[in-house]
Amino acid sequence: MRGGGLLVAGTTSDAGKSVVTAGICRWLVRRGIKVAPFKGQNMSLNSFVTREGAEIGRAQAMQAQAARVEPTALMNPVLLKPGGDRSSQVVLMGKPVGEMSARGYHGGRQQTLFEPVMACLEELRGTYDAVICEGAGSPAEINLRRTDIVNMGIARAAKLPVVVVGDIDRGGVFAQFFGTTALLSPEDQSLVAGYLVNKFRGDVTLLEPGLDMLHGLTGRRALGVLPYAHGLGIDEEDGLRVSLRGTVRESVVAPPVGEDVLRVAVCAVPLMSNFTDVDALAAEPGVVVRFVDRAEELVDADLVVVPGTRGTVKALAWLRERGLADALVRRAAEGRPVLGICGGFQALGERIEDEVESRAGVVDGIGLLPVRVRFGVEKTLARPVGEALGERVEGYEIHHGVADVLGGEPFLDGCRVGSVWGTHWHGSLEGDGFRRAFLREVATAAGRRFVPAPDTSFGTLREEQLDRLGDLIEEHADTDALLRLIEEGAPSGLPFVPPGAP
Repeated sequence: MRGGGLLVAGTTSDAGKSVVTAGICRWLVRRGIKVAPFKGQNMSLNSFVTREGAEIGRAQAMQAQAARVEPTALMNPVLLKPGGDRSSQVVLMGKPVGEMSARGYHGGRQQTLFEPVMACLEELRGTYDAVICEGAGSPAEINLRRTDIVNMGIARAAKLPVVVVGDIDRGGVFAQFFGTTALLSPEDQSLVAGYLVNKFRGDVTLLEPGLDMLHGLTGRRALGVLPYAHGLGIDEEDGLRVSLRGTVRESVVAPPVGEDVLRVAVCAVPLMSNFTDVDALAAEPGVVVRFVDRAEELVDADLVVVPGTRGTVKALAWLRERGLADALVRRAAEGRPVLGICGGFQALGERIEDEVESRAGVVDGIGLLPVRVRFGVEKTLARPVGEALGERVEGYEIHHGVADVLGGEPFLDGCRVGSVWGTHWHGSLEGDGFRRAFLREVATAAGRRFVPAPDTSFGTLREEQLDRLGDLIEEHADTDALLRLIEEGAPSGLPFVPPGAP
């Protein structure tokens, strides 16, 4: 089956394209099919560094894990990282190539990227039995169709069948499916082969009359109704939409092993990036993680995390405006734990010199760590390995800021002063031994009788999540129909649904 493929599109952003793509990848690899994920263009503040030092979206790294293959830049050739003021950093084949406004990107630059995007897709199709592509937003964004390199643009060029995913939990899914199809050109419609209903709650027999009517209206069947499943929102693309007061990943907090729980507050800074760093904390029994945006919400926290951000200077101003910076200073004076990661680490330092990201010049940091940061044009992309708290640690680095550490105890690439830690390393808490050692330090400093579970394996939990995604596809989708589409493409003779693209 060399070179088979499928495009998973969505009626909206957050319809479930990422997790459906991952689920299809896991289902296929369990059948012995060599499969790879692909997303031609991704807009995300959550990114990952591959072994060759390329930056790609975290969602594609997660999908590669679902497919049991090593992630590479081929799987996400274009990554857009929003930076505010309607501009984004453009990352091509894992390396930043400049900042660009939305108008400038869609006005011409995007079209120049079509050839490299298609070259990556064809290279993957020449290597794998199947490539499962993820679209972006909606394929019916008619104002962007001319320059599209991620939805119907690549489907047409690569002759890929398209399955459209709709989130029924939001309501209006039938109108979304019909409208999405009806706003496509006849040529694009000929590739739309079916629909997948996502996040359904209740009795599926009540849905069937609507699915039959949709089939009659469009000539296309629903290829599955996937039930709502808690705790599967892994590695979302966009931290901007995270609920500030929701728990991470809708996870059910397991009872603590010790006498106390440990409360973790994550400052929801502007342009928050790689907030997935706290997933491993949320996976620990007895650890309660929440996002906060007010100083009073830090009062009962045992650990405060200042996460990564695409705008360190903007995040600093936000922390000050909301009183969070002062609250962090009070915590440090009281010996209560604070962890800064990447941009958060930079914000906790003494001074930032930024002529690159914000062009704000010299800005005072919060001053909790003896660190001075200078932003360089070159971005650091690395997969470091080291040791801390007596444990081996692995991580990944994505930052323009170069830190000059002037004191404190060494902590990974950063430092520790009292109960305040700072590092550029993302992903370090996914290491089970290091995470337990760190939580023991936090519990001691916070005066909590919290004991890390001795057997929590974050890697195992992640694999279990990916298997659950594969199970959803295997148990609730028409897998025979999906396999036919992957192997043979869209069936001929699919009817046109008027009016078509304007």
